Amino acid sequence: MNLTSMKELRPLMEKHGFSFSKTLGQNFLIDAEVPARIADNAGIDETTTVIEIGPGVGCLTKELSKRAKEVIAIEIDSRLIPVLGETLSDCDNVTVINEDVLKADLHALCDGKERVCVCANLPYYITTPIIMALLEQRLPLSRITVMIQKEVAQRFSASPGKKEYGAITAAINWYAKPKTLFTVSPGCFFPAPKVESSVIALDLVPPPTKVHDEKFMFSLISAGFEQRRKTLVNALAAKIGIPKTGIEKAITDCGFEPTVRAERLSVTDFAALSDKLSGL
Repeated sequence: MNLTSMKELRPLMEKHGFSFSKTLGQNFLIDAEVPARIADNAGIDETTTVIEIGPGVGCLTKELSKRAKEVIAIEIDSRLIPVLGETLSDCDNVTVINEDVLKADLHALCDGKERVCVCANLPYYITTPIIMALLEQRLPLSRITVMIQKEVAQRFSASPGKKEYGAITAAINWYAKPKTLFTVSPGCFFPAPKVESSVIALDLVPPPTKVHDEKFMFSLISAGFEQRRKTLVNALAAKIGIPKTGIEKAITDCGFEPTVRAERLSVTDFAALSDKLSGL
């Protein structure tokens, strides 16, 4: 069965009572080249266990199963489980789990595996919570390869000073090196979304520097970007309970003008600022 052909899939979906859910942001790939290309760029080999999030009808799952040691596909929609039972019946190295990935014990799934990667065609509405959950848990992952909204991918990989750069950019750069791989047009999906998508790879790396209090650093990042039009001094003074004079001195000690805004600081700069402010 061609899992990117709606003509072939419709009878199977109707058989199991499946219809697309706007709430779950379901858009299935109907261009066979896209799942193959995602799998080719997922950084996997015959030693890799792939955790796939939201397999849908399994078109990407099949491509991953050809390249990986095993695939663990986590699908929240129980209506798709019997569909996947048929579409993946010939994939002996695939396990399907009916669970919310944000509630799953991912550490247990990674335990004892030689090498683990994550791959997914993520619903737009929950992209950032899923990505940050994967990163913040510090799972033993090599790479996260996801298809997301193009605009979000631009934010993930933006450089300091760019309009797309924000708190999520800094946070991601603390855990990983992002790289946008390619763009996917709306016509490659059914139903077709109204925007373009991008496939992005996050190669997990150690933090780029040391920081005394990581939680405090992230609170600075959040406060700095909450009102990004304000100077960083004013944005932080409204949130962290440190006098402006102390914040201004710490910022200038880090090599920035007192009027600098958060968007000019890399995550390494925020780490340095955090260490200077944490003692005040």
